[in-house]
Amino acid sequence: MYQIIKSALTAVFICMLGVCLVGTVYGRDLPEIKKNGIIRHIGVPYANFVTGSGDGMDVELIQLFADHIGVRYEYVKASWGSVIGDLTGKKVKAMGDDIKILGDVPVKGDLIANGLTVLAWRKKIVDYSTPTFPTQVWMVARADSGMHPINPSNNIENDIIMVKSKLMGLSLLGKEKTCLDPKLYQIEEAGAKIKLFSFGLNELAPAIINGEAEATLLDVPDALIALNKWPGKIKVIGPVSASQEMGVGFAKTSILLKAEFNRFLDKCKSDGTYLGLVQKYYPAVFDYYPEFFK
Repeated sequence: MYQIIKSALTAVFICMLGVCLVGTVYGRDLPEIKKNGIIRHIGVPYANFVTGSGDGMDVELIQLFADHIGVRYEYVKASWGSVIGDLTGKKVKAMGDDIKILGDVPVKGDLIANGLTVLAWRKKIVDYSTPTFPTQVWMVARADSGMHPINPSNNIENDIIMVKSKLMGLSLLGKEKTCLDPKLYQIEEAGAKIKLFSFGLNELAPAIINGEAEATLLDVPDALIALNKWPGKIKVIGPVSASQEMGVGFAKTSILLKAEFNRFLDKCKSDGTYLGLVQKYYPAVFDYYPEFFK
């Protein structure tokens, strides 16, 4: 009887160990994904990249990629706080342009696609695809604010200085662990009173409309949607960052997967598929970044 119980407990232990290992495997590469027959798209509901309603520019793009490599598509919902760990298996803390690894977490997917801005600290733990979208971080205020938009010069550094000159004593919303983290742009040093936002990025514009702060940081995709959704309620004061780019994020072990996605993206750009998706979800962006879409 003892031997039977011991064998049973051993089997349970091995089974549990196997589950744990599956949960913490570092990002799969293309052969494993094809063998398994499914690609897991990690996405944070954000702007029109992942709407949360089953569609979005990045949702459609990764669905097309799944067809391209002959596997089934699966969406894995994430948060900005968890998304890097969900891909890499490492919980990290951003420290300026560097990171601190805090421990191991389960891997839940094979790539991140939700308008993921290329940031120096993220590049320490994630590899990026060819750029998929242009962006920039803007300061946005309520339309009735006494602040006036800057008159753009031909020098982005001068434009940023002009925007920051308006920050002294201003209450401003930002969000940690995202491209809208005020620490990335020395906002507090310019004299702003920072309020870190605890809800989703999609809620930043309505938050200032409702008076939770005088202004907020928004990146270009979300700002374009907000300007269209709440016309006459907000205004763009100007940039707090230089031009940036977004891309699809891959684990550093997924070398073949990233290379195949880049080939797929080049094909989509050459045959018009990519521009069709941009036109569907972000028609106004062509007016702001014509060079990117040439």
